Amino acid sequence: MHITQLNRECLLHLFSFLDKNSRKNLAKTCHKLLEVFQDPLLWSLLNFHSPVELKKDNFLLGPALKYLSICWYSERVKVCNIEDWMKNSFQKDFCNRHENTVSDFLLDVCNRCPNLLSLTLSGCGHVTDDCILHVLKNCPNLKSLKLENCVRITDRTLEAVTLHGGSLRTLHVDFCRNVTQAGLERVRQKCPSVTLRADRSANMIPDSKPEKRLMLEKASRKLVQL
Repeated sequence: MHITQLNRECLLHLFSFLDKNSRKNLAKTCHKLLEVFQDPLLWSLLNFHSPVELKKDNFLLGPALKYLSICWYSERVKVCNIEDWMKNSFQKDFCNRHENTVSDFLLDVCNRCPNLLSLTLSGCGHVTDDCILHVLKNCPNLKSLKLENCVRITDRTLEAVTLHGGSLRTLHVDFCRNVTQAGLERVRQKCPSVTLRADRSANMIPDSKPEKRLMLEKASRKLVQL
């Protein structure tokens, strides 16, 4: 029996066991398998392990996407998660090659995937507070937001959670060294139903300039007092 003789449900089940590259390669063999590849039901979960993967055409973004994970663990993570003012010219050039890759991808997610339930970002040095704000506004059903070692995440993201994370039930900001204890306390007060985890975040030595850090902490204390 040839694979193309299987019905649509069987083919979708078969494709679900394949990685993105294998799905794409199989889809190139005939029109029927291409239609299966393009079925939104196949793309409810996506995992990425390098910035390069975000630029490939071996996946589809659509309203069926529920679970998204973008995590890289490499030497590139160490460079990208250094504060800009601490980078030398070589490191800046290195990071500029993919500075907008993640933010552009997340913007596409906001536009195409309104039913997203879970977003995990780890080691993404270019993720900004604005990125997370757009996700929270455009994905109102988001229940789980896990951020790890995202150096640009600050108390602005925590504030966005209190304003736009109505469906959120899990928030992790582990190793996000530029959030403050005041910002975390604000989330605990405003969103008691959210399970908040912040391992090695606000207690770490931040990489921002000391004078800038002091200003951020003072502003955060004022917000909590309000």
